[in-house]
Amino acid sequence: MRPRLNGLALALVVAGTLTLQGCSLAPTYHAPSVPLPEHYKEDAGPWHPAQPADQLQAQWWQVFGDTQLDDLQQQLLKANPDLAAALAHYDASVAYASQLHAGLFPQINASVAPLRQRQSDRRPLRGDTQPSVYNSDTAGFSLSFDPDLWGKIRNQVAAGDAQAQASADDLAVARLSLQKQLATLYVQARGLDAQSRILKTSLDDYTQALQLTRDRYEGKIASELDLTRAQSQLAEAQAQLDDVKAQSNLSEHAIAELVGVLPSDFTLVHDAEPLKQPEIPQALPGRLLQQRPDIAAAERRVFAANANIGVAKAAWYPDFSLTGLLGGQTQGSGNLLAAANRYWALGPLVNLPIFDAGRRSANERQAKAEFEEAAAQYHSQVLKAVREVEDNLGQLRDLQQESRDQQAAVDAAHSAEQMATSSYEAGAVNYLDVVTAQTTALQAQRRLQEVDTSRLQASVGLVVALGGGWKSGSGSTKL
Repeated sequence: MRPRLNGLALALVVAGTLTLQGCSLAPTYHAPSVPLPEHYKEDAGPWHPAQPADQLQAQWWQVFGDTQLDDLQQQLLKANPDLAAALAHYDASVAYASQLHAGLFPQINASVAPLRQRQSDRRPLRGDTQPSVYNSDTAGFSLSFDPDLWGKIRNQVAAGDAQAQASADDLAVARLSLQKQLATLYVQARGLDAQSRILKTSLDDYTQALQLTRDRYEGKIASELDLTRAQSQLAEAQAQLDDVKAQSNLSEHAIAELVGVLPSDFTLVHDAEPLKQPEIPQALPGRLLQQRPDIAAAERRVFAANANIGVAKAAWYPDFSLTGLLGGQTQGSGNLLAAANRYWALGPLVNLPIFDAGRRSANERQAKAEFEEAAAQYHSQVLKAVREVEDNLGQLRDLQQESRDQQAAVDAAHSAEQMATSSYEAGAVNYLDVVTAQTTALQAQRRLQEVDTSRLQASVGLVVALGGGWKSGSGSTKL
């Protein structure tokens, strides 16, 4: 018996050697080549290739210098249900990849079957001396191993690992997307707070103007039309403030949902300190491919599709496997391990495909088509990423100029408002001129605040489009 066991061990060694020497039918993988610009159209600096050390910055939102935003982002990471679902999906992908890895190793099973059974009196070839009821005790080990001569299992493992890596990138995509939503909503909420403060200041001014007009009306200096205009102006400003409060409530509810809290249990702290506008370097580095997880996920799916071509091609070749059995069997008494009670079996199994009505051919065509699809999606993702950077760079440039122009409009409107008020008090103009000047000044102030909010939101978009930040200069820290 011992020589036979040694023979089984020798067979496993030979199979392992064949596995190491086995070929892979998957095409040699090359990451899809996508033509990239020498520089961003909306940025004067050169487009530098990414370096392997470039990585997504985990806390990119800190560039805005707001502690409440930082606290909310940390809460989102802990309590957002969509992020928890994405994490569970990633865990499932990793577990599936581990299942595929098991195919590279021998499968060993043990079985025990103590049975009491009855055989039919009319069982074919039954002997006259055989009992109708008897015991059958069986215990044994079985072993099976696929030497993977054509690389089918190895390509399945490679594809599974790549899909798990893509799932990890999908998790990063979900996390980055949720963080962007939170930052954008927070910027919007802070902008609405500023709008509310502007309107409250205007309400105070309009209230004083209404009182002045009422006094002049009672003194027979102003007309009832002037009084009505002042009342209408005050009511209109109050209505605008109500609208801003309604929008602010919606933003607060959306933020509560993102951080996993019921709106009734959540309140934003109102802060008059403006958010920090990050400085953009003159030449943005082209770290797009390494930092953006959506691009990394698309590339890993191209790799997995390439490996699946090898799996489909391996189906054309004979499938070899080794099996072995070792155990003992008795009729309910005696030593299972005794030499006379032992049984064993050892040998190869070969499955040779002959005719399948074109199934393998169709599977191979499908695998190649899926590779082309994954490569096209990768190309599309890169183009989308570059476009998003260009969009936000252009927005920031245009909004910066708009902010300067709007500030000039605010200054001019404020001067016109002061002159109109002074002239009205002196009786040189009617109240319509005051209303017009005040309305123009309020609109200019609100528009300036809207532009500043849009600039901050475009900064959020740019940071996320770059995968989490940039270096603003040599020796500086990454955003």
